[in-house]
Amino acid sequence: MKKKGTIILTLSIAVIMTACGTKTSDNDTDRVKVRVITVEDSRRNLKAQYPGSVKAAEDITLAFRVSGVVEKIVAEEGSRVGKGQLLATLDPTDYKVQLEATEAEYQQIKAEATRVMAMYADSVATPNDYDKAVYGLEQITAKRKHHQDELEYTKLYAPFDGYIQKHIVEAHESVIAGMPVISMVGSGQPEVEINIPAAEYANKELFDSFTCAFSIYPGVTYDLKLISITPKANNNQLYTMRLSIDTKGKEQPSPGVNAVVTIKKKQQEEEMSGQNGLRVSANSILHANGQSWVFLFDDKESKVRKVAVDVREVAADGSTVISAEEIKVGDKVVASGVRAIDDGQEVELLDEISATNIGGLL
Repeated sequence: MKKKGTIILTLSIAVIMTACGTKTSDNDTDRVKVRVITVEDSRRNLKAQYPGSVKAAEDITLAFRVSGVVEKIVAEEGSRVGKGQLLATLDPTDYKVQLEATEAEYQQIKAEATRVMAMYADSVATPNDYDKAVYGLEQITAKRKHHQDELEYTKLYAPFDGYIQKHIVEAHESVIAGMPVISMVGSGQPEVEINIPAAEYANKELFDSFTCAFSIYPGVTYDLKLISITPKANNNQLYTMRLSIDTKGKEQPSPGVNAVVTIKKKQQEEEMSGQNGLRVSANSILHANGQSWVFLFDDKESKVRKVAVDVREVAADGSTVISAEEIKVGDKVVASGVRAIDDGQEVELLDEISATNIGGLL
């Protein structure tokens, strides 16, 4: 009997200890992980970010202007070439024979035309003979020039300084005029290409400045200059922007490298009524029972406080302009996870997202 009582007492103590341990564990899990952002003045430049990629300023596929058999490819893949440098040749045999025949015909007609013109000058030949001689000489001269050009077109030259990207055909292959033979990229300043939505395109006059970052060059920001925006949307209803990269004193990114482009925008000229607005992300707003709220983060206590706000504007880039007496520029509010927290709750901050890791996918 005594032994049985001892067992019951031992089990009771174990249950109590387990319950205490479970409670402690629950307290630990009460700390929800959230991400916070800094409240901005709505009058400051707005920002939007878009993924893009580096494009060569000049990127073309070269072809011969005449048909034939490739005699040789002079420039190797990956090699640097200068403007006007010979890259490839066609077998010129047929074009040489053609030019030689035309040259003989040209010399014959030219001699005859010269004789008739001399006779006309001496009033021996008729005006009709003179006109025929002039016309015949013009025809053969044009034919001769055409065949001279065709022989010259059997040589392919670099149109600008750059690099040979790829041989599309090799020596001894037959090609027709205009068929791609070599792809080449220029060595000039690279460009970044991005696609922006229609809502952004509609407000393009507000674009103020552009910068970009590359994951392969962490911590380095490049200034950009707008080149063009296509006036027509593509099949995805996006507008393509081209921007040149200022690489002065920095590494030059290669074509194909991914980039994140930041567009800074000017505040619209119309002033909003009332006091200056505060800009937060749309995900910072909690809508409940006909009221909008944000959670103000306290750095010292790592707690959040629920504050009622008035939503004044929702921008095309997803940011939201609010007003609230208890919030000022520079304060921190919860930017994600607002539905998982309560007023006065203790929270844990998530790491900041890198400028080159949009969406926090990496």
